[in-house]
Amino acid sequence: MSHTALVSDAVLVWFDVHARDLPWRTPDRSAWGVLVSEVMLQQTPVVRVSPAWRAWMERWPEPGDLASAGTGDVLRAWDRLGYPRRALRLQDCARTVVERHDGVVPATEAELLALPGVGAYTAAAVMAFAHGRRSVVLDTNVRRVLARVAAGAALPAPSQTAAEVRLAESFVPDDDALAARWAAASMELGALVCTARAPHCGECPVAHLCAWRSAGYPPDAHAARRRTQGWAGTDRQVRGRVMALLREALGPVPDSAVDAVWPDPRQLERCVDGLVTDGLVTRIPGPGPDDPVTYRLPT
Repeated sequence: MSHTALVSDAVLVWFDVHARDLPWRTPDRSAWGVLVSEVMLQQTPVVRVSPAWRAWMERWPEPGDLASAGTGDVLRAWDRLGYPRRALRLQDCARTVVERHDGVVPATEAELLALPGVGAYTAAAVMAFAHGRRSVVLDTNVRRVLARVAAGAALPAPSQTAAEVRLAESFVPDDDALAARWAAASMELGALVCTARAPHCGECPVAHLCAWRSAGYPPDAHAARRRTQGWAGTDRQVRGRVMALLREALGPVPDSAVDAVWPDPRQLERCVDGLVTDGLVTRIPGPGPDDPVTYRLPT
């Protein structure tokens, strides 16, 4: 049996025992529910996404429900998942599904890629997890697993390469059902065991097949290129505070209240202007030249 087959078989057996019980994995999951989960899970951990996903799907169970919702309601429901532009892209996606596909999430990768906010990873994930079709699902977790098991590297390169995609494709079983399960299993292994900073190699089902382990755990070759931006003091933090203020407000918020959320007026102005440009905040001029400007979420 080939190395790739040995790895995939072992990971699938492990997944049968250790798969988490996530709401978007249930047998009655919908393609729309899977798509929503994938958008929410971008740069947001499962523990925060799970309750938000449940509430979201209860409120907007079909694309048509979200397509007709008020933008402000959508942004409030997104709450603290972060990167709220994802909420707007998801609503744009829902509208396109309604307009072009009669409210049904399409079942081909080309049609999925044509939806707003859907890239190669999300399209492949929906193909696998919603439609049970063979696709190359290559997220951060899978990239890390394959970098270690097959390439002997501590972490994958900062940017995905064509060679990496070819390597990932070689691990995907030919059978649709097995391929979809491999996609979920390899992601789960990376999330729970083959983690970035503290991998649990003693619990890994493919430790004996891992090239990185066999090589003596060489350090990350790209460490100098990786830069992790902190949270405190960043524009992301400022934008988050402004959005939190407007989500909790019952009506328009005066500029004096917005000014109070951050001590640096120049940074705050830049961030508020960015939120307005991104369509996340509406700026309302006062009725007179001396009247204060107010802000609110879009309607």
